[in-house]
Amino acid sequence: VNVRQHTPEGTFEAFEKDIPRIKEMGVDILWLMPIHPIGVVNRKGKLGSYYAVQDYKGINSEYGDLEDFKKLVNTAHSYGMKVIIDWVANHTAFDNHWTKDHKDFYLLDSLDRIQPPLGTDWTDVAQLDWTNKALWAEMNDALKYWVEIANIDGYRCDVAEKVPTEYWN
Repeated sequence: VNVRQHTPEGTFEAFEKDIPRIKEMGVDILWLMPIHPIGVVNRKGKLGSYYAVQDYKGINSEYGDLEDFKKLVNTAHSYGMKVIIDWVANHTAFDNHWTKDHKDFYLLDSLDRIQPPLGTDWTDVAQLDWTNKALWAEMNDALKYWVEIANIDGYRCDVAEKVPTEYWN
């Protein structure tokens, strides 16, 4: 589900109204593209990329708020559906709070500047440095947050192959 484009309103509330129809089609798992605020620094295009996560524990206000999201999840569950969200673990937006609070979580160049993923044109995102084990704890905290606070059922992990298998294990 691309919340922004699924309905003219582009909100959780508008999408939630479509759950009965989707269930009738035989769908039993809803996979939502990233639901987080989109970064502004180095943004590509007017709307930016869903994969430039500004806050792992935040909701893109264009879609609604946390209560709207929880209501969507509860409605899906009431129809016997599971809800997973797209998780972006390889990189963040350049204006994610970690870029200031935990600069050591990022790939840095020789001048101590945060870098985009090497060998890509992903200039709107900052490459995380998975050799820093402190990052692992923060990422785990963010992953647990959505399970505990919104009762989601799991994740689709974007660019999972770029994150160490040891972390996923």
